[in-house]
Amino acid sequence: MASTQQQLPEGLSSDSQNTGTVGNGALKSKPNVSKNHKTSKQKTPVEPAIPTIAVFYAFLLVNTLAAAFVPIQDCDEVFNYWEPTHYLNRGSGLQTWEYSPEYTIRSWLYIVIHAIVGKIGTLFSSRTTAEFYFIRLALGAICAACETRLFSVICKTFNTRVGIIFGIVMATSPGMFHASVAYLPSSFSMYMTMLGMAAFMDWRGGLKTGMGIMWFGIGAILGWPFSGALIIPLLAEDFALSLMTGDISEIVYRYLDGVIRSLLVLALQVAVDAFFYHEVTVVPWNIVSYNVFSGSSRGPDIFGTESWDFYLRNLCLNFNIWFILALFVGPILGLQFMLHRRSTTKQSPIRSLVFVAPFYLWLAIFSTQGHKEERFMYPAYPFLALGAAIAMHTTLTNIGSSDPARLMGKIPAKLKLYVVSLCVLLALDISVARTIGIVTAYRAPLQIYAPLHEDRFVHTEANVCLGKDWYRFPSSYFLPNGMRAKFIKSAFDGLLPGQFTEAKTGFGFFPGTWLIPPGMNDQNLEDPGKHVDIDHCSFLVDSYFPSVLPFALEPNYVEDNDVWEEMRCSAFLDASQTNFIGRILWIPDLEPGKWTAVDFKRPAASPYPEWDVHETKPLPYRPFRHGPYHITMGLRTMQWDEWIELDNHYLRFHGDKKRRIEERGEKCCKTAPEAYDGAVELLEELRSYLPQRYPSLFQSTPTGIHNLLTQETFDITARPLAEDPMQMAARLIQDDLAIMFEKPDGQYYLLAGAILLAGFWRLSDKFGMPLSEIHTSGDVPGFKSKLEKGMMNFFRRIQPGQPVLRNNYFIQVDDNLAWSHSIGSEDPVEGEEGLMQAEGWGSAEKNKAIEHHYFRSERQSLRRLPRSGGVVFTIRTYFEPITKVVEEVGVPGRLASAVRSWGDDVARYKGRERYGEVLLEYLDGKHREQVDKGLVKETEEDGKYPF
Repeated sequence: MASTQQQLPEGLSSDSQNTGTVGNGALKSKPNVSKNHKTSKQKTPVEPAIPTIAVFYAFLLVNTLAAAFVPIQDCDEVFNYWEPTHYLNRGSGLQTWEYSPEYTIRSWLYIVIHAIVGKIGTLFSSRTTAEFYFIRLALGAICAACETRLFSVICKTFNTRVGIIFGIVMATSPGMFHASVAYLPSSFSMYMTMLGMAAFMDWRGGLKTGMGIMWFGIGAILGWPFSGALIIPLLAEDFALSLMTGDISEIVYRYLDGVIRSLLVLALQVAVDAFFYHEVTVVPWNIVSYNVFSGSSRGPDIFGTESWDFYLRNLCLNFNIWFILALFVGPILGLQFMLHRRSTTKQSPIRSLVFVAPFYLWLAIFSTQGHKEERFMYPAYPFLALGAAIAMHTTLTNIGSSDPARLMGKIPAKLKLYVVSLCVLLALDISVARTIGIVTAYRAPLQIYAPLHEDRFVHTEANVCLGKDWYRFPSSYFLPNGMRAKFIKSAFDGLLPGQFTEAKTGFGFFPGTWLIPPGMNDQNLEDPGKHVDIDHCSFLVDSYFPSVLPFALEPNYVEDNDVWEEMRCSAFLDASQTNFIGRILWIPDLEPGKWTAVDFKRPAASPYPEWDVHETKPLPYRPFRHGPYHITMGLRTMQWDEWIELDNHYLRFHGDKKRRIEERGEKCCKTAPEAYDGAVELLEELRSYLPQRYPSLFQSTPTGIHNLLTQETFDITARPLAEDPMQMAARLIQDDLAIMFEKPDGQYYLLAGAILLAGFWRLSDKFGMPLSEIHTSGDVPGFKSKLEKGMMNFFRRIQPGQPVLRNNYFIQVDDNLAWSHSIGSEDPVEGEEGLMQAEGWGSAEKNKAIEHHYFRSERQSLRRLPRSGGVVFTIRTYFEPITKVVEEVGVPGRLASAVRSWGDDVARYKGRERYGEVLLEYLDGKHREQVDKGLVKETEEDGKYPF
């Protein structure tokens, strides 16, 4: 059979054997070879320096690890692809509106291909999770084959070093770690992109335009229609080549060849979709129509929009230095050509730009779109990796120059090697750290369903319910065959998936694919019919983060042990309480007890509006809700202006503290030697903050701070200080203070404190104790079972720029702010047998008159000091008679409900048995009065927590 050879201009040269040159305006090339004769001599392709099979195994190893460990990052992958596959193979699954015959913007052919792979997997194991991972492994193997094919062609077309760098980028980048095994059309398009790139790139044996068009066409038809845009620069090169050679008929033939192949695939897709939908539909057009021409009330933007730089930030995270190189490969190639008039590879700079231009085009197109998602970049990842490889190779070639006439030639070779090696190793370390970080931080949804596959549940028919974490559901493949995923109402008000009908009799094959499901729409409008009552749930999946407060639609199910039994709990990153580096990278645990000072400065506080030490009233904190009562840390974010609250009770608090310091001294205020610097740092922070926030009360001095009301001046620079630094700090504000420091055992210890108005505990009892013992010695309810782990994690992770607040409350049956003498003496004496007589609620008088009942509320702030690393508690107490508090609308009913909802352990801790009868009778009466007056409804939830 005759072979065809094209004249290839040098500017678009195919390899180093092309001897054409450009000079004096003349274009020279290899002679034409007649279409009726074979060439007399064939060049043997040069194999890469690394065996291709070894490269395939390397890619396969990485992709296998990804298949086993990478979490599902996009709920679209679950509900639009895993769930329909589960329906085809297992007879049940969740159905999105995209699969409704009314809309048909998802193709069943793409699902069928994966379902067949899944069915093959069931030959090895009948477990649902085994089928899930078998499909993932197959995706990883296909991706590895595509990567290997492209690697081989790059080595032959450019050179081996470009190919090796390309392989490193593809194998080590966090972006590829996820994209390689994602069950998403964008990942499938990426596979086809690699094959299409290889076809257009490989000119050996003639141009392969038809094959390239076919691969890109398959990616656009079966995968994502928009990925077809990536072919534009490659077709432009092919078209320019034909114009330069004058062979227009040949390009028409090649284009028709590729288009006809693609249309055959489209015809197959239409036929398969017609079988499932029971109507003829062209899914790729439906996708384009909805996303481009559907108007403002529909289309992608209703699902959220991002700023223009979203992809720049995302690609920096997922490709770090390689993205920067890919972004600047164009200028790098331009400089190379202008300075040296030659290429560093077998290809000219122009042809190199042809294969990086699709990445630029893709990034530009999608950066201008409002709706942005990480997966939209997947099809362009191979172009990004190639661009990075070309840029890196060109840079290394210039850096490695030994020409003494050039600057780089004067730098010692070893120094250049060290610098380059350091940059590459840094990029690899960052990539590995991000990959491990993603796996360790977000893999919990793939782990927590394991108990459902135990023998006692595997044949159970039950509902597994999802609330606020519905979008983290990893698919029905993680449920036994008899279990179904259901949704309970949460704060999410968009459209949830429904269920594929499981009807089997009288409806033919797969009726769920063509019967119109109820409640679907293409505007993301909520359908209440998608929710079930929680009473119909046998199992529930929920998350708990100490920094997130529960509310009516999203209560804290995790800690509702009266209703739910915990089967498994897995760690999941709390983004709101993790610093930026911790969110994007895996950071190994450093040696406990050693804090490295950080460069953080608290934002300047703005003056408190119209604050007056005689007029500004205390804030009315009412940190209780209608039952049920949940034991949580109850943290919320603190604004820096809110750190210290002062009001018209300042003089009373100041006087009480002064008296307590004189009477009790070190029993109330104490600093351990190793905590002294931290206590001084706190003092310095107060000296900075208080004059900013309360300029009418405090004034900075060269050596400290001056109280304009009491005329006290504090020198915080003298050494030694005039008094204990915690004692000095306590004189300035109304709060009690405590600082916890981490020791080498990883525990946080109370090593500095000024606890003067605590009411129920003494610093002398707790000083020097670790955090856990402080709580267990005080019999804090639920500490071991519900609080300890979360609290320890919080203390380790809190950063100087992430202050938080929490509130609590107690009932006290005497009027002493500093120490509640009703529970016993603050200084217990020895009993008859030489034992200290313990204070506690047992010694309190029972059912004292309501006039003796006081509402005691604490507002606590927590922040880390940047220099010493100490975690500072400020504890501000608000103390008011119950008879005054109940005059507020809604408070009596809500407080009564809260007190009644305490569990037995909480009731013992708070002493309800000693005052409950009198208090609740009084609150109920006041509540009825407010109801009768029409001020509140019988069960109304008033107020905004914690007010």
